[in-house]
Amino acid sequence: MKNKKAYIITGPTSGIGHATALELAKHGTLILVARNKKKLDLLQIELKDLGHDTVSVVCDISDIKSVRKAAQEILALGFPIAGLLNNAGIMPSKPLKSDQGWDLTFATNHLGAFALTEALAPHLPDGANVVFIASAIEDPERKPAKAMGMKGGRFISVEASARGEWKAGGAKMPGIDAYATSKQCILAATFAFARNDRRLHYNAIEPGITRGTSLGGESTNAFVRFLFGHLMAMIPPFSHYSSTPERSAIVITNVLTDKSGKTGVYVDEKGRPMLSSEQTRDPEFQDRVVAETRNLLATIR
Repeated sequence: MKNKKAYIITGPTSGIGHATALELAKHGTLILVARNKKKLDLLQIELKDLGHDTVSVVCDISDIKSVRKAAQEILALGFPIAGLLNNAGIMPSKPLKSDQGWDLTFATNHLGAFALTEALAPHLPDGANVVFIASAIEDPERKPAKAMGMKGGRFISVEASARGEWKAGGAKMPGIDAYATSKQCILAATFAFARNDRRLHYNAIEPGITRGTSLGGESTNAFVRFLFGHLMAMIPPFSHYSSTPERSAIVITNVLTDKSGKTGVYVDEKGRPMLSSEQTRDPEFQDRVVAETRNLLATIR
């Protein structure tokens, strides 16, 4: 099994992550990374019954120490890694804290994904694909987001975001500013990685308004779950951007297994190139996010 190429996927036990694990397992061994061991065990059994090879690594992506430990465990497995999918994400309706005392949404969606990528990237083979699940909610000009009263990423600084502080005048819906800003930052980091590391390929995916998924689980406001999980996926003009976990899984797998060498590309729910917000396309902003994130993570020993 160790001679078989492997793909790492975070957050594989539910929603888009689960559907992607089922699809991606057709292409190689899966290294499943999640915080709930029981759910990981059940997923491994499911995939084994389908004839697929898997290894699980227990890790809380919001906890930087846990992320670093998981990276070492992954490297110790000795697999030739063809790709890394940073899928784990949350959108709780009220402020929660990570083990480091940082805003849980920002820690999970940006800091953890960033830390895992930086820990693994130097050890990945040339041409490996690194993919981030982004969100068009970060763009203040995105039409469906504007129609819902969302104001895009509300970035002040990485340290401010870690404290759970966002630029004034944001969305009234609970949890949206934290989520949008976390996705704004990880998207900016994706583009910076693509510019500065030509050895690997870094791309991002906007999965669309996806039915059958629930960011943040029970901690997400019930109305928000209904809104994003069902209503917006069916009502025009929002339905234009709708998808399902299964359709998202195909797009994600295609990008993660792509051998064309494309990098720094952001694709939509149908796999078509799209533009992110003007701010995330600014190289100075991209480099600022990366530098400030590295400085913050360096404080964790």
